[in-house]
Amino acid sequence: MGQGLSETFLWGGATAANQCEGAYREGGKGLSTADVVLAGQRGVPRKRTDGVVEGYYYPSHTAIDFYHHYKEDIALFAEMGFKVFRLSIAWTRIFPTGMENEPNEAGLAFYDKVFDECLKYGIEPLVTISHYEMPYALIEKYNGWEARECIDYFLNYCKAIFERYQGKVKYWLTFNEINGGTTPLGNLLSLGTVKGYEGKITEIPDDPKVRFQALHHQFVASAKAVKLAHEKYPEYLIGDMNVFMTKYPFTCNPEDVLATQKEMRIMNWFCSDVQVRGEYPAYMERYFEENNIHVKMEPGDEEILREGCVDFYTLSYYMSSCVSKDPNGEQTDGNLIAGLKNPYLKASDWGWQIDPQGLHYSLNEIYDRYQIPVMVVENGLGAYDKLEEDGSIQDDYRIDYLRDHIKEMKEAVKDGVDLMGYTPWGCIDLVSASTGEMAKRYGFIYVEKYDDGTGTLARRKKKSFDWYKEVIASNGENL
Repeated sequence: MGQGLSETFLWGGATAANQCEGAYREGGKGLSTADVVLAGQRGVPRKRTDGVVEGYYYPSHTAIDFYHHYKEDIALFAEMGFKVFRLSIAWTRIFPTGMENEPNEAGLAFYDKVFDECLKYGIEPLVTISHYEMPYALIEKYNGWEARECIDYFLNYCKAIFERYQGKVKYWLTFNEINGGTTPLGNLLSLGTVKGYEGKITEIPDDPKVRFQALHHQFVASAKAVKLAHEKYPEYLIGDMNVFMTKYPFTCNPEDVLATQKEMRIMNWFCSDVQVRGEYPAYMERYFEENNIHVKMEPGDEEILREGCVDFYTLSYYMSSCVSKDPNGEQTDGNLIAGLKNPYLKASDWGWQIDPQGLHYSLNEIYDRYQIPVMVVENGLGAYDKLEEDGSIQDDYRIDYLRDHIKEMKEAVKDGVDLMGYTPWGCIDLVSASTGEMAKRYGFIYVEKYDDGTGTLARRKKKSFDWYKEVIASNGENL
């Protein structure tokens, strides 16, 4: 039986540039897809505008202004004892339109400062290369990843950052939640296949043929980036990143069980099968045939996929849902896609079902399938936090959520899972990707910034801050 967490276990936290940096036009930064999405709230979808329209509030434009507060924020992460900090590089800080020949020096220099600050405290950066912030110009010109041209633009970007950050960054992830591209919302978030669209993000016209073609281009781009890193920078470790949407059959009716297996394959296994194993899985042939999808591959693509397999597997895990063939089941809200409500589980303020044991189950399934190191790079509870009169934030509900998930991670390690680390999402409050709200808070650190754009941006430690500090100091023993 496996023991407790390894001595080298990477404790930390996670953010994304478009949700925390702000400074959306400073230092030569170009416009990204995240910069043209308005805020929504639970039950009110976010809207996309075609370009930045005067008079509207775009939460990413200032976010929590990490761009000017990074020293203060990283010092707080160090105080908690972080061993790793997952962050993303904003593609448009390095190549403002995505199509320049030479990178933007001001953008490169900014991340130099951020990484230096991390390393000063012994914190390893874990960098997501593309995290839901594709250059807007590539959407305008090419409809995002639908065009094969994006592969070379992405690779040009990878070459610039791989070269620049030698000795500073060891761990890299190519695309955030790449399997989001198997869902309609993936058009906006990851694929950029939304040229000319204005309106609710839940009503984006969806063509699965376009989506899966775009996804193929991302697979090729990811594999080429991995191959480049392995050949030129052997010290680099490159991972994939998936949103893991754990699914259970609603009943023991074999129809429900088979329907669950089918959904698990498409949603949770397809992308990582390609990125970890280096080829399209056989079960996709039937799916493509039944949905009239024809993925156009160029000669050499299959070889590229085989040569560009990732070194480790990472996932975001927030919730689970149920699957049934019965059309009348009660729906629940969720990350990217909804599912059927599980009567055995409680839900968050935003209707996401809380299922710590689902993480244990998922980690076992992932490791059984791939036998490569695994890392949980997002997990957390979006909740309404109350700033008390004495300035404290008593977020015991967050502590309970994280404690229960860490316990289940440890159970998975006992089952033999090779678990590298844990970076809870939104280790500092930031703009929610799904709703654009500040009110949906995840952090150990409260940021005085509100949904209407007001606030001093002051940072305050929540109760969970000291709790997580103790968890890290004890390597997960004192929960």
